[in-house]
Amino acid sequence: MSTDVGTKAPDFTLPNQDREPVTLSDQFKSGPVVLAFFPAAFSGTCTQELCTFRDSMGELGKLSAKVLGVSVDSFFALKAWADAQNVSFPLLSDFNKEVIHQYGVFNENMIGLKGLAKRAVFVIDRTGTIRHREVLDDARNEPDYGKVKEAVAGLLS
Repeated sequence: MSTDVGTKAPDFTLPNQDREPVTLSDQFKSGPVVLAFFPAAFSGTCTQELCTFRDSMGELGKLSAKVLGVSVDSFFALKAWADAQNVSFPLLSDFNKEVIHQYGVFNENMIGLKGLAKRAVFVIDRTGTIRHREVLDDARNEPDYGKVKEAVAGLLS
């Protein structure tokens, strides 16, 4: 399945850090979704990214956008990380690595760790259409937050 801009986002249901199921299609009904894939909880760049999204929640919320973080970490690890970083948005566990395959963000080998998510961000509109896509091959790099906010704001015009 293609996850290019202009295509329908693959739907999924994953458990959040509180072990509650979260379905993507339920989330975008009320506004845009920023779907942020990240390699690993508690790692330096992922913590920076997570905190950047956490700190921009007010601004994104004014645009009716929700953030969903996705990694292959267990919901136990995601809960500990969310609590440590005071994260209020859902962190979803793709422990079985199904969604990272659907979105084409499966990282075969990252510094010897096999099968993590690539760092990637998708902005999905209320119809479930992907409006912005950024997939990073180097996990040390962060997404272009300005372009993410621009894509979300562009959905309101």
